[in-house]
Amino acid sequence: MTSPTTVTGSATATAPAVGAASAPAAPADGIARVALVGDRSPHVESHVRIPRLLDALASRDSLVVDAYWIPTADAASWAESGSLAGFDGVWVLPGSPYASEAGALAAIRVAREAGIPFLGTCGGFQHTLLEYARSVCGLAGVAHAENDPGAEDLLIAPLSCSLVGHQGLVRAEPGSLAESVLGAERSMEHYHCNYGPAPRHLPTLAEHGLQLSGHDEEGGVRIAELPSHPFFLATLFQPELSGDGSRPHPIVRAFAAAAVDHAAGRVAAQVAAQVAARVGA
Repeated sequence: MTSPTTVTGSATATAPAVGAASAPAAPADGIARVALVGDRSPHVESHVRIPRLLDALASRDSLVVDAYWIPTADAASWAESGSLAGFDGVWVLPGSPYASEAGALAAIRVAREAGIPFLGTCGGFQHTLLEYARSVCGLAGVAHAENDPGAEDLLIAPLSCSLVGHQGLVRAEPGSLAESVLGAERSMEHYHCNYGPAPRHLPTLAEHGLQLSGHDEEGGVRIAELPSHPFFLATLFQPELSGDGSRPHPIVRAFAAAAVDHAAGRVAAQVAAQVAARVGA
C-alpha cells in the first residue's frame, strides 16, 4: 500500500517509508498526529488550504499537529490493520466521489468506535451519515446517490438546489457541541456540494444516538454529532473555506484542540504504564 504523505506547515513531503498499513511512529514529544483521509487534489480548494490552516493553528492557537494524507483507497487497509487507530484525530475531507467509498467509511468507523477525535466535512459529513446508518442503525441498503445513482434507497440524495459556491446561515441546537464550538447559535457558512441527506431515515439516525445538531433556514440538516463520543462532529458545509485560511474556523480549531488533548492523554497513559511496570519489576 501507499505510504501516507505528511503535511508540514506550508511544505509537503513524502513521509518516511512505513510498513504495510502501519502508522508513523508516535513522536516522543507527544505531538498530535492527524489522519487527513481523502483523495488529495490541487483542484480541491479545501485540500489546498490545509498547509496554511496547519500553520495558522500552530502560530495563532499554539495547536501543533502532524498531519498525514491517507488516500481513501488505502484507508480500509489502515483501518483493518489497526494503524489508523494510532492517530490522535481523523478528518475525512471533501473531494467526493472518493476513490473508495469503503475506505472513507472504514476511517469514520475507526474514529467512532475508538473514541478518536473526528471531523467530517462536506463529503465527510455525507459519508458519516452513511456509515452510521449502515453500521449502527442496521440500514445496510442505504446508498449515496453520487456513488450509486441507481440505488432505490438513498440516504444521501441530490440537493434540490446546488450549494456549490453558496453561503448560508446555519442554526446550531442549544446545548450542542456545535453551538459550544461555534460560540453562537447562528453562523454563516460556506458550501461546495450537490448532495445532502434525504429526510426519510433521519429519524432513525436520531433514535440511534446521532444528534442532528445544526440546520439551515429551511430545516435541512447541516451538522451531525455524537454526544457519547469525546469529539465527533460532521458538517455539510466546509469550515476550511472560511476567510482566507489564515484564521482557522472555530470547528477546525476545536478539532485540532481535541486531537492535542487526545495526544496528551495517550502520552500520560504511556508514562503511567511505564511507572507501573517499574514499580512491579
